Amino acid sequence: MDTIYRALCSGFFINQKLTTKMDLPLKRETVLDLFERVRKDRPRLERFKRYQGELALESPIRAGEQEWVALRRNSVRSGVVDPPSVADGLRLHRLALELAPFYLSINPLDIAGLELTYGFDLDASGNHNAIVRDALLRDTPLAKSIDSDAWAPLDIQPYIGIALNERCDLQAWIEVKTKTSVREVRQDRYRDEPISVCLTVRKVGSLKEIKELPLVFDTLTANAERLVNDRVVPHLIQPLRQAIASANR
Repeated sequence: MDTIYRALCSGFFINQKLTTKMDLPLKRETVLDLFERVRKDRPRLERFKRYQGELALESPIRAGEQEWVALRRNSVRSGVVDPPSVADGLRLHRLALELAPFYLSINPLDIAGLELTYGFDLDASGNHNAIVRDALLRDTPLAKSIDSDAWAPLDIQPYIGIALNERCDLQAWIEVKTKTSVREVRQDRYRDEPISVCLTVRKVGSLKEIKELPLVFDTLTANAERLVNDRVVPHLIQPLRQAIASANR
């Protein structure tokens, strides 16, 4: 994992999803041929698994690191957890985009969208929703509407979408995910679970040519890295880290 992200969070992941409008041809030979080809470039991917509605090729978890490629009826997914570097993680996603259209006969008209998600896990004890309130909503009109020592926050999970171009087909979605349950608040006993901050950059719609996919991927990557460095880290992750530290004192 890149040094800057290692210092900011307890866990980091990058996921990708290519969505299609029609069902993919998930026949035995097709899937095995694709996964075998992926494995030539990423030999760590050595475990073939079948889940409900999903076929996956995964690497073992080593020192928290893992990567995977998965097929569902209408999507090709790939993911990396705590990669040695962002660049190394992105290489897996680019490989999946290069191979999937060839092995799965994906037509440019069939593409519904491509998205890239950068996720950060921040270890936090106590009421996650109170931490998010204190970090991101303090002194805002919204926070003042629920500001009372007698009220315990049960669910505060901001989810915001913005358009990155005039056509609104290039989008960014920012989500803060808490894991505190009502039962934990009622009993005042909390699990040690992370607060997750996710940035998803998405290109919606079909393409003119399949060779445009790498260009779309580059656009998503450039926008994701800019938003993470300029917006997500200073305005979400840093305040949450400070609020978590205050809550643990």
